[in-house]
Amino acid sequence: EVQLQASGGGLVQAGGSLRLSCVASGFTFDDVSVGWFRQAPGREREGVSCIRTSDNEAYYLDSVKGRFTVSTDNAKNTMYLQMDSLKIEDTAAYYCAMVRGGDYKRLCLQLGFDDEEEYWGQGTLVTVSS
Repeated sequence: EVQLQASGGGLVQAGGSLRLSCVASGFTFDDVSVGWFRQAPGREREGVSCIRTSDNEAYYLDSVKGRFTVSTDNAKNTMYLQMDSLKIEDTAAYYCAMVRGGDYKRLCLQLGFDDEEEYWGQGTLVTVSS
């Protein structure tokens, strides 16, 4: 059974940093795309950053470029999202997700997959205060 477990959210002041982690079980990080998404109250879910584990090619939402860094530790089946220079508008529930194969952009743009199932973790709440 595939499971994703996200953690690391919390309350932080604007300008601060947090690191989110997502531990996966039931599959290995070989040839998969993994990513982070967020959903703020009253807003649509958006793809924040996704990465292809085979070569570390990554996608970032424009508003987080230069502030957030996605990475994986394939040996630990774990993905991370380092969030620096946090802004109030980064406040949201953050979710991790995985799909087999290398189409990390499609994952982040939420275009859907005809032949592969997407797996989602539960959210971890990030609150950025002024």
